[in-house]
Amino acid sequence: MSYVAPIKDMLFVIEDLAGLAALSQLPGCEEATRDTAQAVLEENARFVESLVAPLNWSGDQEPSCWKDGVVTTSQGFKEAFAAFGAGGWQGVQHEVAYGGQGLPKLIATPCQEMLNAANLSFALCPLLSDGAIEALMTAGSAAQKDTYLKPLIEGRWTGTMNLTEPQAGSDLAMVRTRAVPAADGSYRLFGQKIYITYGEHDMAENIVHLVLARTPGAPEGVKGISLFIVPKFLVGPEGRLGARNDVYCASIEHKLGIKASPTAVLIYGEGHGAVGEGAIGTLVGEENRGLEYMFIMMNAARFAVGMQGVALAERSYQKAVQFARERIQGRDVAGSSGPVAIINHPDVRRMLMSMRAQTEAARALAYVTAATYDRAHREPEGARRRADQARYEYLVPIVKGWSTELSIDVASTGVQIHGGMGFIEETGAAQYYRDARILTIYEGTTAIQANDLVARKTVRDGAAAARALLAEVATVARELEHASAPELRVIGARLADAGDALAAVVEHVVARYKSDIRAVFAGSVPYLKLAGITLGGWQMGRAALAAHSHLQAGAGDRTFYAAKITTARFFADHYLAQASGLREAIVNGSAGTLELANEAF
Repeated sequence: MSYVAPIKDMLFVIEDLAGLAALSQLPGCEEATRDTAQAVLEENARFVESLVAPLNWSGDQEPSCWKDGVVTTSQGFKEAFAAFGAGGWQGVQHEVAYGGQGLPKLIATPCQEMLNAANLSFALCPLLSDGAIEALMTAGSAAQKDTYLKPLIEGRWTGTMNLTEPQAGSDLAMVRTRAVPAADGSYRLFGQKIYITYGEHDMAENIVHLVLARTPGAPEGVKGISLFIVPKFLVGPEGRLGARNDVYCASIEHKLGIKASPTAVLIYGEGHGAVGEGAIGTLVGEENRGLEYMFIMMNAARFAVGMQGVALAERSYQKAVQFARERIQGRDVAGSSGPVAIINHPDVRRMLMSMRAQTEAARALAYVTAATYDRAHREPEGARRRADQARYEYLVPIVKGWSTELSIDVASTGVQIHGGMGFIEETGAAQYYRDARILTIYEGTTAIQANDLVARKTVRDGAAAARALLAEVATVARELEHASAPELRVIGARLADAGDALAAVVEHVVARYKSDIRAVFAGSVPYLKLAGITLGGWQMGRAALAAHSHLQAGAGDRTFYAAKITTARFFADHYLAQASGLREAIVNGSAGTLELANEAF
């Protein structure tokens, strides 16, 4: 079975939860109408379903390959990427002045989901380019913008993010790549970078590497890191490509999943190019502010990886439903004349509902987060803009961490529904499980997201952003609890309890951060999970209210809206119900985790 984009659910979330109509009233968002959103999503769906999704399985079976520094991507990728660029898909949310479509992130996000669901390995290339575009848009000079943005947005060039080194994984203070100033104002770079996604490939004319390095005499630690543009081919006047730079792909990794995506080891400054020793680069912004600039790219990538989690969960769910409808096995527990499709078995239905509910909750939270980003950049009133920015920054580690963690659970459940067939590669279910496994690791592990949520996003502002969100959760819970429909009242009660649990944890984090910081961080990942469940449940509660309203009005697809309420109820019963246990684990169990570790290890 190939991928079918869930356009109806996407449009429901965009309109009823993320507030597209209100967003279209903001400066610069006037074109973001319902008709525009539907047209863009439907056209994107046709593109990914017909051209990109069919390459997913073949790319996994015949991955990208390396020989003598040259990487050849999987069959069909080069042609599909050319069509991707020609269709304008790289530039959906980027500025019109540089060749983009200038649409809000809220409309670009479902396109991002569809591309990742269709083919995660393929989608990684434009994901990194998006981050490079955002970093240059924010921190690049006028000349750098004029040189690099248009070809990146057009998809003629692609971008990378070069952080990791053999001795410096997540600890970027240990970066040792050197950048030596040259007489002409450029720099010569020397060093090695690893795990560089699409660091070398054959799909574009040029590759624009954004590289972290140290200049001579720079301070030790993260305060001495600078950011450089190092193109694969030097760029001359009017964007003409010149000599091959001294950047060499020494190898690509052999991986558990995302096999078609080439993950490169890049060597800078060993005389492999046509420019002599040292890769020629230009400084982005000011020296020693590189980590600050790179985090522009990193935060864009973290949200995008969260969308990868949603996308893989959706793809796994679709495949599991199709298999469950077709697989005939066993008699119905209530009695049947013969074997039935396994979708009739109660536990299979439970598993399918768990996949569906988690996926829909994660999608809703992510799209609402995208709309928050748009408001933070478009609201004319400064205080509201700052509040939305703080909210967006609070939500990003949750979208990244929670969505990717649940994608592994959803993909694993998909294998389980297939039974023994799921363990066999030919069915395809195992690929989603393998591909999902990297998502909780790259762009910062779940623990790194959780630590960020604690220190920078909760404690730093005294939990102001968290409390503002919790107030809205409480408002929705009360509305549900006073609804006429019994199923809505149950959802409301569960959401109210989860909101109380999250509020207690937020206050615990703020109160204990200085006095018992190790215990607070021991509970950081459960805190992130609790936040994801509660805020995902908040959106599911809002979805149930909106669906109920549509049903009361007699408008739209009654089956779709009824299913929305059923799915929200399932999420409330099976996931919001976990909140009190997570609260206990965080508030009372975290210190015990450290004590037990001291005794056990």
